[in-house]
Amino acid sequence: MNEYRNFTCGQLRAADAGKRVRLAGWVHRKRNLGNLCFVDLRDHYGITQCVFDSASPLFEKMQGIRVESVIGIDGEAVIRENINKNIPTGEIEIKVDGLKVYSEAEVLPFQVAIEDDAPEEIRLKYRFLDLRKERIHKNILLRSAVIERSRQLMREQGFTEYQTPILTASSPEGARDFLVPSRLNPGKFYALPQAPQQFKQLLMVSGFDKYFQIAPCFRDEDPRADRSPGEFYQMDMEMSFATQDDVFAVIEHTLGTIFNEFANGKKVDQAPFVRIPFREAMMKYGSDKPDLRFGNPLIELTDYFKNTPFRVFQAPYVGAVLFKGGAATPRRQFDAWQDWAKQRGAKGLAYVVFAENGELKGPVAKNLSEEERNGLKEAVGAEDGDAVFFAAGRRTSSQELLGAVRVELARRAGLLKPDDFAFTWVVDFPLFKPTDDPDDDDVAVGHSKWTSMHHPFTMPSKDWIDKFDKDPEHAMSDSYDIVCNGNEMGGGSVRIHRDDIQDRVLDVLGITPEEAADKFGFLLEAFKYGAPPHAGIALGWDRTAAILAGADSIRDVIAFPKAGGGRDPLTGAPAPIPAEQRAETGVDYDPDEDED
Repeated sequence: MNEYRNFTCGQLRAADAGKRVRLAGWVHRKRNLGNLCFVDLRDHYGITQCVFDSASPLFEKMQGIRVESVIGIDGEAVIRENINKNIPTGEIEIKVDGLKVYSEAEVLPFQVAIEDDAPEEIRLKYRFLDLRKERIHKNILLRSAVIERSRQLMREQGFTEYQTPILTASSPEGARDFLVPSRLNPGKFYALPQAPQQFKQLLMVSGFDKYFQIAPCFRDEDPRADRSPGEFYQMDMEMSFATQDDVFAVIEHTLGTIFNEFANGKKVDQAPFVRIPFREAMMKYGSDKPDLRFGNPLIELTDYFKNTPFRVFQAPYVGAVLFKGGAATPRRQFDAWQDWAKQRGAKGLAYVVFAENGELKGPVAKNLSEEERNGLKEAVGAEDGDAVFFAAGRRTSSQELLGAVRVELARRAGLLKPDDFAFTWVVDFPLFKPTDDPDDDDVAVGHSKWTSMHHPFTMPSKDWIDKFDKDPEHAMSDSYDIVCNGNEMGGGSVRIHRDDIQDRVLDVLGITPEEAADKFGFLLEAFKYGAPPHAGIALGWDRTAAILAGADSIRDVIAFPKAGGGRDPLTGAPAPIPAEQRAETGVDYDPDEDED
């Protein structure tokens, strides 16, 4: 018999009754019934109930042992009088006749046996305790299983896994770099990769055909609920002599298989996935990551109000979203909607109500002409008893506000169907976007009024190859995102493989030849020696695992995540370093001092 155990805490069944059992694990719960003490013993594999009889000297010893202490027990497996159908081992229990204490726990900052028993900051500070909770523990196991299965699927499709450098040069990818000082080269720095983008393209130039990697990525971004601050993992892939459709086929097979195998019988869209052009997604859903589990698209009313006397609607864009049955909503709730909109950066959220008698009511109603009033119901597809929310202003920001309203309405109405997985490809993205967009926190990759929508190595669409630099505002790209339930899971593109096209893109971005040579000249040089047409994508595995697990936050599928602002409450990082270490690393190196 093993020194610590001959069974795990999730292994025993009714057929094991009568066997001598040795278990080891954590004290999950204790219940003292006077003459009996019931202990739920937990390990990685599950929970087994252990029984201590008051007639045994072990009874008193067990009384003084706190929950989450690590113990070992010996005993006999017997059939339980009261079967617990909620756990696999619920038909048996262990009559304990031997007890060892391996490690005693101190008083806990929160209860492991109770889900959501502490603020997130405390949970992250004591993450080793949080990871013992059943839900988080299962999420981490799911993430591992998904990664392993994805590796199998990629290899089955002819892909080979390669590793690319972690210490590399700073390059424009749309976010800020994390920099690492070089001790051997004072005053010089490595950058941690935002993505393996350039190296996977180099692998294609080097003659490799199908690359993939479960890659760590690092981006010094502002905190946001749907991303892990600082670092994340993605499944990165690239294919030579491949088109957009070739990439789609690989990803649809991979994701389709994974979701069908790990979704526990939930409804999964089957390939081929729906494709929606970027502009259509924004027009209908106010988002480039539309949630297709429900309808209720946005309604553009710009032309409808083109002659309106109402100044608020004298805007470049006016749109609406239907609030079915909204007329029954109390005024205070409509006021709360205004606060909700302001929290999102909007000035407010205009609305009208179609009363049961057909009368148009609400703060906006009195500002509309008789003609506008009479035709509005038909224009928005409303009925008596409905309400309508409006947004007016810049097209993109107004669409995004209405898109958020659409989703929030669905959430409150219970239409977000947690047991459905609705996939879509968003395609035909613009090649460039303005650098002065106040709603965009990406870092411009160059020094012009335009920056890359995806990244600087994205191929213009075939219709725009000859003219994209003459009309950057309207130029389109051969790029795409994969979306599930309103979450962007990954993005990719057909890559530029011609140095002349790459030079023209960099010129639009305001990246000088000298700057390009300094930051990624090695890639541009490679293009001069024969580069195959190639395409790829990267899937965010943190987000993929969160969607599969039904987790509210991607932090719930990451073993040791960061908190807001990139802080790590567990380790205290980022932290200052001593003066000796600063001097050794050369982080304060001043080249001017060498000249003196």
